[in-house]
Amino acid sequence: MAKFRRRTCIILSLFILFIFSLMMGLKMLRPNKATFGDPFGLELLPVLHQQTRLGKDFDSQNNDKINSETNNKNLKSVEITMKPSKASEPYLEELQPLNYYLHVFYYSWYGNPQFDGKYIHWNHPILKHWDPRLTKNYPQGKHSPPDDIGSSFYPELGIYSSRDPSVIETHMKQMYSASIGVLALSWYPPGTNDENGENTDDLVPTILDKAHKYNLKVTFHIEPYSNRDDQNMYKNVKYIIDKYGNHPAFYRYKTKTGNALPMFYIYDSYITKPEKWANLLTTTGSQSIRNSPYDALFIALLVESKHRYDILQGGFDGIYTYFATNGFTYGSSYENWVRLKFFCDQFNLLFIPSVGPGYIDTSIRPWNAQNTRNRISGKYYETALGAALHAHPSVISITSFNEWHEGTQIEKAIPKRTSNTVYLDYRPHKPSLYLELTRKWSEKYGKERATYALDQKLPVS
Repeated sequence: MAKFRRRTCIILSLFILFIFSLMMGLKMLRPNKATFGDPFGLELLPVLHQQTRLGKDFDSQNNDKINSETNNKNLKSVEITMKPSKASEPYLEELQPLNYYLHVFYYSWYGNPQFDGKYIHWNHPILKHWDPRLTKNYPQGKHSPPDDIGSSFYPELGIYSSRDPSVIETHMKQMYSASIGVLALSWYPPGTNDENGENTDDLVPTILDKAHKYNLKVTFHIEPYSNRDDQNMYKNVKYIIDKYGNHPAFYRYKTKTGNALPMFYIYDSYITKPEKWANLLTTTGSQSIRNSPYDALFIALLVESKHRYDILQGGFDGIYTYFATNGFTYGSSYENWVRLKFFCDQFNLLFIPSVGPGYIDTSIRPWNAQNTRNRISGKYYETALGAALHAHPSVISITSFNEWHEGTQIEKAIPKRTSNTVYLDYRPHKPSLYLELTRKWSEKYGKERATYALDQKLPVS
């Protein structure tokens, strides 16, 4: 009997040793890097960095119960930041070619003390409601980084500066990974800036260089700088083309006639009267830029239905809709996109619908909750992209890569909890969720566009 038990123990030990060897062998076969993160669900076990101001331990399981689509205030004095997964980014060489008919709006207005001597834009003021009676019901003042920022989400890169070359490089790498071909850079002329920032024209050469490294192209999203009119617009377009037009990353769109022309998005174009635009954008205008070395494609922002005819009168070459809020404006409402495409086809205009992953600006406009659009774990974004493809557009634009104030970013965001705020995040998915969805739909759009481009006589390369 003892001999039998001894033999059984030996057999059991050998079996355990075999299982252990097999598991070690499988582990050795696991790739060092994976396209969508670690296999076997290991990406679901993030490393947590905990910092407790009161010296108390925090139960990390409680953090998992936070509703990632809801901000909560007045929490315990504790801060948790989730570190990014090293394997969350795809290999660049494994990706499909970039889609140059997919554009993304990009903002270079952020600053921090390390690179700028102070915080810029992250400390955005809380904007007052136009009705003073309502303003008093909401918080006042400015945000106070690094824990309190003017956003409902928190960037994986932290409170970065747009002047940091490594940040610019990472942004270009993320756009490349998403198969985005063109970034539309928010731009103010030298000596001008938005009311919460500083001029960033000096960053354009670095952005162009970094973009070129990843085969990206750069176009310009001209903001409504002070006293913008036909005369200074001519000067500023000339400045952009003269200074940056020879860079290999400078974007040009091939028209139906075979010409390759620069493209300029004109934000809030409706502020300027169409007669002024006609001076610049029609062949008979007093400041006409047409048929000159500075001729280009000028894309107007369409907000209301009536803007269609102002855009025609002004001599624009196309329309875009910008806002990532379905139902907020006539232009941003998906149900109108097929109708707008038909209008553009009638008058030989480019139709560029703008899609976004969601919208929430209550960190800077606390009274604007009615315009929040929940991301629904990517479903809102995919619905918008599907609606855009259905309209057979010339180009699709994405609002945005990194407009953090309005919560439209597809840039990577991470879970973060401070003493006063729980920031939104992309869980249960990875920080790269919206880059991966963009790549998926970029490839789908590229294939579908190729099928209808010949019928519409659109450029295909």
